[in-house]
Amino acid sequence: MSKVGIKDIAAETGVSIATVSHALRNPDRVSDETRRKVLAAASRAGYIPNRMAASLRTARSGNIVVIIPDVTDSLNGKIISGIESVARDRGYSVLLGNTQGSEKLEKEFASMTASGQADGIILMSHRMPVETSSAALGNPPLVSGCEFTGVSGVPFVGVDDREAAKDAVGHLLDYGHRRIAVITGDMDSASSRFRLQGFHEAMAAAGLEVNENWVMHGHYLPADGEAAARKLIMQKDRPSAIFCFSDEMAMGCMHALNEQGFSVPGDMSVIGFDGIPFARYASPPLTTIAQPTEAIGAACANTLFDLIEDKKPASMKTYLPHELIVRESTASIDC
Repeated sequence: MSKVGIKDIAAETGVSIATVSHALRNPDRVSDETRRKVLAAASRAGYIPNRMAASLRTARSGNIVVIIPDVTDSLNGKIISGIESVARDRGYSVLLGNTQGSEKLEKEFASMTASGQADGIILMSHRMPVETSSAALGNPPLVSGCEFTGVSGVPFVGVDDREAAKDAVGHLLDYGHRRIAVITGDMDSASSRFRLQGFHEAMAAAGLEVNENWVMHGHYLPADGEAAARKLIMQKDRPSAIFCFSDEMAMGCMHALNEQGFSVPGDMSVIGFDGIPFARYASPPLTTIAQPTEAIGAACANTLFDLIEDKKPASMKTYLPHELIVRESTASIDC
C-alpha cells in the first residue's frame, strides 16, 4: 500500500496543499468546516504525519511537556485530559514530567525545551523550573496551571482560590457554624496561601476571630487530613466544622473522625476543595468546592500554543469558575 501524503488529501478534499498543511498543523488559520473536512479525509486515508520532516521545516518538535508533581493525583487526571485533547487537535503530543515534587526533576523536564525535545511547558508546580526572574528574559513558552508563580510574563490559568475559599467558609457560616477549623495544603504553594487568605477574610467579614489552634497544615494528602483531625479532636475546645484545602485531605479527615466515634456531619461538618470524582462516593458524600479541571487543562494548552505561535495570550490571568457542590458531609448547627 502506497503512503498517503498531504497531496492526496488535498486532491480528495478539493483544497490546496497549503490549506491541508494549515488544517493539520495550524488549525487557527483555516475555517472549522475546512479543518473538519481535512481531518476526516486524513482519518479515512490513514494519513500519518511525518513529524521529523515537519520539525525540520518549522524548528519545532511537535511536543509540549507538562511538569506535574504527581500524575496519579485524583485532581490531575482531568487536567491532563483537557491538555491532551487540545494538543491532539493542534497536532502535538504531550510529554508528562512526573516530578513527585522534586525540584531537580522539574528543572530536568524544563530543559527539554532547550534541547529541542519540547516546544513549551505547562507548569503545575509553584516553583519556576527556569532560572530567570522574568518570562521576558528568554524563558521558553510557559503557562502556569492552578499554581500562580508570581513571575512577570508567565500566564496563569485556574480558579480564584481566595474567592473559592470564601465561598467554602460562607457555606459553613450559612449553616450556623462559627467554630471553624482549617487544614491547609503546602504553604509554599500560592494556591494554599490564597485559600488561607480567603478563609481569614471570610471569618473577619463575619466578625469572627480565627482560633490559631485550629489552623492545621498538610500537603494535600489523605494522611495529612487524618493526622490533623486527630489533633483537633484531642483539644478540649473543638471546632464544629473543618475546611480542608483538598478533597483527599477531607476524606482522610472524615476517616479519622469516624474512627474516633465522631459523626459527620452530626458532630462536625467537613468541606473539601477540588471536586475530585471520588468525593461523591465518600462516607458521607463530601461537600466540596469543585474546580473545572478539564477546562483548566484546555485553557492552559490553548494559551501555551498562542505563546508557541508568538501570539499574545488573550489574558495573563485566566480565572475559571469554581462551583460549590453541597452533599451530606455538611449540615446546619444550632447556634
